[in-house]
Amino acid sequence: MTKKKLFIPIIAVLLLIPVVYLLVNRCNHPISPVTEETLDSLDVIELPEPDLLYGLPVDSFQIEENTVKRNQFLADIFLKAGVDYPTINTIVEKTKPVFDVRKIKVGNQYHLFFSPDTLKQLRHFVYAIDNTDYMVVTLGDSIHAYRDIKETRRELKTASGVINSSLWVTMTENDINPLLAIELSEIFAWTVDFFGIEKGDNFKVYYNELYVDSVSIGIGEVQAAVFHHRGRDYYAFNYEEDSVKHFFDEEGQSLRKAFLKAPLKFSRISSRFSNSRLHPVLKIRRPHHGIDYAAPTGTPVYALGDGRVIARDYQKRGGGNYIKIKHNSVYTTVYMHLHGFAKGISKGTQVRQGQLIGYVGSTGLSTGPHLDFRVYKNGHPVDPLKIDAPPVNPVKEEHMQDYKQYIVPLKAQVDAIPLPVSN
Repeated sequence: MTKKKLFIPIIAVLLLIPVVYLLVNRCNHPISPVTEETLDSLDVIELPEPDLLYGLPVDSFQIEENTVKRNQFLADIFLKAGVDYPTINTIVEKTKPVFDVRKIKVGNQYHLFFSPDTLKQLRHFVYAIDNTDYMVVTLGDSIHAYRDIKETRRELKTASGVINSSLWVTMTENDINPLLAIELSEIFAWTVDFFGIEKGDNFKVYYNELYVDSVSIGIGEVQAAVFHHRGRDYYAFNYEEDSVKHFFDEEGQSLRKAFLKAPLKFSRISSRFSNSRLHPVLKIRRPHHGIDYAAPTGTPVYALGDGRVIARDYQKRGGGNYIKIKHNSVYTTVYMHLHGFAKGISKGTQVRQGQLIGYVGSTGLSTGPHLDFRVYKNGHPVDPLKIDAPPVNPVKEEHMQDYKQYIVPLKAQVDAIPLPVSN
């Protein structure tokens, strides 16, 4: 046997020695069972969360973003994306229960999700219906469409301002969402005369602002606020009682007063709030932004709530004798076709809720005795039967201690908000 032939088996034996050793050692030392302790000792590799857009993984598609152009229809978008007419017809049918695609708006955003390969086939179409809602159309072996809502993020914020002209101007001057002005005017409607704001009046507010995709979509909820008006501080705290949230002051009294359910004791409603009613005298269709209460001539008419008479006159256009009462910076009520006015009622008179102001009649364009009663909110007519009656009761006695403790940190938070330095 040559040296070369003898060398090969020697190498083989040497290579087998560690293998045999491992096998023998494994038999003597069996593998320990996996326990929670051993798992805890292992290093866990955490995979990063996928980057999602409308719930779809961004890295799995070629994505194109665009906006709806003038005179552009859904079919135009899909044809350009390589979708044929039969498929487009199926898409239109599938989207009917979700969204009327004929109502896509110029300027609204949409995204096209294509396959990542060279074929570049459209897999998903997403149309932003508004700031929060969107529609998804998925194309594959079958076509599916659904509607979803973007995640809304709430951000706690503080704001303050010193008023020199108006609340709205102050908001814009201090780079505050002007919608907050509307919120404050409604919260303090019964305590602050927003038409009598004085220079130097100021406010501080602690609130939520809503965001979608880092874009503000409005005011969420005011937690607490203070309005300094005519030398006095008016506090408002948002407190939930019996599953309903209301605003109360430091003593637990409601910031809002109630309206009567109706301004008179009536027999029936003869005409309701409408944007197109056939006028009984003129015989033409036009809006009737009020409620007609049928009642005999002379039936007493009462003020719906506390306020000031800003008009007591005769309306030649058809309203006849009428009274207009401004209750606060938000609500105004009008009472028309009156037979006459109560004693002492004139322009500028302060009236109390339930105070007699006039009598049902048939003056003006009227076919019979009734009260045409109207309500305006921020200058716009609203259905009197659908007014959300403001709460009037204070915090319940059994909840008062909890309320007092609840508002302590809120008051401290509001008081700590600095006022902007005047120029």
